[in-house]
Amino acid sequence: MKFIGLLLLFCCLLGSVKAQTDKPAPLILGKNDTIRTYLTVDSGKLLPWIVMHEVRINDTRIFKSQADLDNYRRLRYNVMKVLPYARFAAQRYNKLQRDLALTGDRHQQKALINNCETEIKALFNKEIKDLTISQGEVLIKLIDRETGNTSYAMVKDLKGGFKAFLLQSAARIFGHDLKETYNPDEQKDIEAILNQAGYVSSNN
Repeated sequence: MKFIGLLLLFCCLLGSVKAQTDKPAPLILGKNDTIRTYLTVDSGKLLPWIVMHEVRINDTRIFKSQADLDNYRRLRYNVMKVLPYARFAAQRYNKLQRDLALTGDRHQQKALINNCETEIKALFNKEIKDLTISQGEVLIKLIDRETGNTSYAMVKDLKGGFKAFLLQSAARIFGHDLKETYNPDEQKDIEAILNQAGYVSSNN
């Protein structure tokens, strides 16, 4: 038993020594060296160990037909057009949640909610009302992507179920569904467009 214990201890020590040799070691700079980096040992060779920014690699997509290409370009235009609105909605909603968490006063909370609603309505009356049905559908999906909540859930949370029901009914008239969620696996084209643009969700 003592032999087995010593053997296990020896193996652990070997593993510890190996782990230490695999760690990056500081590079000793010469008088003419201008690049600071680290060194690591790989298969007995001393190699530079450099941390780089994330590199995105995208395939060049080949479309089956001109119609498919036109549809993709139209989708890309719609995504980039409504993305600023989705980001604004997410940022404003997150700010509201933070503000509400800082006060327990119901009157102040109601005022915060009303101010948020006023800002959203101002944006709607100025720009969003002129969006096409397709652009509105993309916007609803992106809001869910940005906030992790459907538009319906956000309205219900802030203004109650009845107000959410009224807005959902109005949205249905224009062919929209405020309960629509965003699934990256189902919305691969939108994900590809956002990735190519180097965009990272504010919900991440």
